Amino acid sequence: MSTAQKIKVGAAQFSSEIGDVDANIDRHLHWIARGHEAGLDFLVLPELSLTGHYGPDRLLTAAMTRTDPRLMQLAEAAGPMAVSVGFIEEGPAAQFYNAAAVLKDGKLVHLHRKVNLPTYGKLEEGKHYASGRFVETFGLAGRWTAGLLICADVWNPALTHLAFLQGATLLTCPVSSGIEAVGADFDNPAGWALTCRFYAMMYGAPVIMANRTGTEHDLHFWGGSRIIDPFGKELAVAGTEAELITAELDYDVVRHARHLLPTVRDSNIALVLRETQRLVETLGVPDFVRENH
Repeated sequence: MSTAQKIKVGAAQFSSEIGDVDANIDRHLHWIARGHEAGLDFLVLPELSLTGHYGPDRLLTAAMTRTDPRLMQLAEAAGPMAVSVGFIEEGPAAQFYNAAAVLKDGKLVHLHRKVNLPTYGKLEEGKHYASGRFVETFGLAGRWTAGLLICADVWNPALTHLAFLQGATLLTCPVSSGIEAVGADFDNPAGWALTCRFYAMMYGAPVIMANRTGTEHDLHFWGGSRIIDPFGKELAVAGTEAELITAELDYDVVRHARHLLPTVRDSNIALVLRETQRLVETLGVPDFVRENH
């Protein structure tokens, strides 16, 4: 288990029953037990792990509030190990979100609602979910602070940048990536391998990515979950079947990586804010109007 400097983390990949939360609870309890056996401090499960990728097929029965007793059951099972699970959250006013909760010691300690909802290729999340509005971080163990972004959130670099500007020293990314999701000409497995290594190296922080396995409707999920160190080196990579991968992370390696490449230190937040505000103010203004001013 954790010290002030070192933590042991894991990613479990598996398939889910579409929309059947109760059946998927049993699978979660299995992987949580495996995480305890491995002595993990943090276990990451795939996006929408409690409902499956096509959970919206049964959205009105699969959705849960953040205080649902079944989530609390998993939180109790988690004990001192932090566990990230994916579910369809029903928020106020019957708004539904693709969400990930971090559970620990019988409590929900962090919740992220997916911000970037892909509606392209075979992905139709904009039809079912409201968009999240915040990018936040949470204390994990010792000196570690984690950022949690869900799948396509990571394909919006601004969201990843925000997570690291808020102090993340570890990026957590539960995903639901099917081979055919974007299109035949887009290599999802290679894209994720490159993206995870890029962010880890660029920000000097480990990355944990957990994908699902199996087949749902017209999508084949390729697994490939991975844990990357702060220099972009792959510490553990899963195959295509159900599997738990683990690795030990050392905070001193983060310190060393960020000393060599101080991306977070050199981020000019004031400039980013100013230029973003300028873009917002001019967005949609015709070119001839801008040229005359």
